[in-house]
This record gives sequence, structure tokens and C-alpha cells, in this order.
Amino acid sequence: MPFGGNDWLALTTEPALEPEIPICDPHHHFWDMRTERIPYQRYLLHELADDVNSGHNIRSTVFIEARAMYRSSGPEEMRPVGEVEFVQGLAAASESDLYGPTRAAAAIVGHANLLLGDGVEPVLEALQTASPNRFRGIRHSVTWDPHPEIEVTSAHRMKGQLADDNFRAGARVLSRMGMSLEAWMYFPQLPELADFAKAVPDLTIILNHIGGLLRVGPYGNNDEEVLEAWRNGIAAVAECPNVNVKLGGIGMPRTGFDWHERDTPIGSEELAEDMTPLMNYCIEQFGPERSMFESNFPVDKVSYSYNVMYNAFKRLSKGYSDSERADMFHDTAVRVYKVDVSR
Repeated sequence: MPFGGNDWLALTTEPALEPEIPICDPHHHFWDMRTERIPYQRYLLHELADDVNSGHNIRSTVFIEARAMYRSSGPEEMRPVGEVEFVQGLAAASESDLYGPTRAAAAIVGHANLLLGDGVEPVLEALQTASPNRFRGIRHSVTWDPHPEIEVTSAHRMKGQLADDNFRAGARVLSRMGMSLEAWMYFPQLPELADFAKAVPDLTIILNHIGGLLRVGPYGNNDEEVLEAWRNGIAAVAECPNVNVKLGGIGMPRTGFDWHERDTPIGSEELAEDMTPLMNYCIEQFGPERSMFESNFPVDKVSYSYNVMYNAFKRLSKGYSDSERADMFHDTAVRVYKVDVSR
């Protein structure tokens, strides 16, 4: 029963483990894509509230761009500003407590085309104006793979963007303005990210979804070679002190697990067991102070519920100290995204 929806997820329920642990969820989306053939076509404040109020202590969240709610007119490079304007409104609504205690979109990450080079500055200024207190940076996805079976989801469909002179010039503008860059790519591109991170050492970079591991199509049934390449790439990127890593995104089917195809959704014990080797390797390389557990909802919601997912994160992190767990569940994200915790 692939992509079973909320009724399917409700077949596996658990009490929230360690519900007192403060959490900042550093990666989720908002969208209304009811014209698209995707799971969870609508995911707005009501839907997020249903998930974050499921038992864990979600203090705040970070919105990550999803190419939704763009302006329908005006200069092409300015159209992504519409997404930040929209999310700023949802964040303001969240402040009312009507949707629960979580401060949704306490930090906002939008999109700007770094291939504009120095010309990206007015776009970044417009994004900042759209959300003066919450806008923190951008994601410019560079996912690319030569195999036709692998979907190319990059914002500007071209190979080698991280090495492009204009892209790097735009990244230097981003750095100078004190903003961060979300790095979303596939694992064969990790060496490219290591080179890029060294070229812009003052730019804060957040590697999404444990580095884009692929275990389907040409990368399926070949774990020995694939995981070795992934581990080598993660180690190379971790050597760059300006890069942080998000621990999540494993619920996407391209990671190669069958969770989304089961008649009954996975529980947190098995999920933690499956996730542990991948998560622990990233934590060992980056350290807890540069690692943060993420939901990647609603994308990962095709495989497990929010409550089960955070239970799994808590189970797999039991061997770390209280301060290390505090970093991974809350403090790293709050520091990287400059989340106001005064409320």
C-alpha cells in the first residue's frame, strides 16, 4: 500500500518517548499542490500542527523552500520571493498559539538563483524584506545524475553548478550578507561540495538529507560500492568546518527502503535499527555540534509518522550524552538558523 496517507499511518501508534526533550525541527515544507500527483498535496499550518502536536516537544521549526507559491508575474528571478511572503504569513499565524505551542517557520529559507552571480544581491534583499525577522538563507538545489532513471530535481537543470564561476560569485554575495546555503544534491556530487565549501570558507552550508544517498535504479542492490562512495563523500565534506549536516530524508523512497510499501507502517524500534548505521556515520564525521535531526515533512511522511520518526531518532541517539543529544535535537539548529528562543 504505497503512500497510504494519514489513515495508513494511524495503523501504527506509539506514545512519544522522552517527551520533555526540546526539539527544533530544522527542515519541513509548506505547499498546496493539489494539481500535482504527489502524496500529501496540501501541507500547510493545519497539517504541520497535526504532526508536531503528536507528543514530542517541538519548540520551533525551520521552513525550507519547496518551489511553491511563487509570484505568477514580474521578473523571473524575483518570483521566488512570493514563497517567502506566503510563509511569513503562516509564521505570523503560528505566533497566535491557535495551532499549538510550536513556533512554526521561526526561521525561513527561500530560493534565489546563485547563477545570477553578483546579480543575486537584489533578489536576496527582496527576500530579506519579505521576512525581516525570519529569513536566513536560500536553497539552490543542484541534484544531478547522468543516469536517466534518476530524477533530476535541481533548480536549474545543469551539471556541475557548484563549480560554476557565477554560482560561486553568487555564493560569495550570500556569505557577505550573512546568509546560509542549503546544499541538496546526490551522493556522487559530495566531492564537488567539498571543493565548493573550501572555496567559500566563510559561507555557512547545511548539507541536506545525509548527503543524498541513492539506493535505487543504477545504485540499487550494490550497497558495498554505493555506501563506500557515500561514506568517502561524507568524510570529505565533514572536513570543511563551515558545513553542517541534517540527519533525515531517509524516508524518501530513493534511499532504497521499502517502508512506504508496507501494509502496516514501520514502528520506531525497527526504524531506529535501520537508520542507525547511516545516522551514526554522519554524527561521527561531523560531530553532534554540526548535526541536526530533521523531519523533511511531508516528503518523508510517505514512510512513517512524525511521532514514530522522532521516537526512532531518540532511540538511536541513546548512546550519546545529554549535551550531545541537545545539540542534535535542538541547539545546533537554533544556532545555525539563529532561531529566537526567547519565547
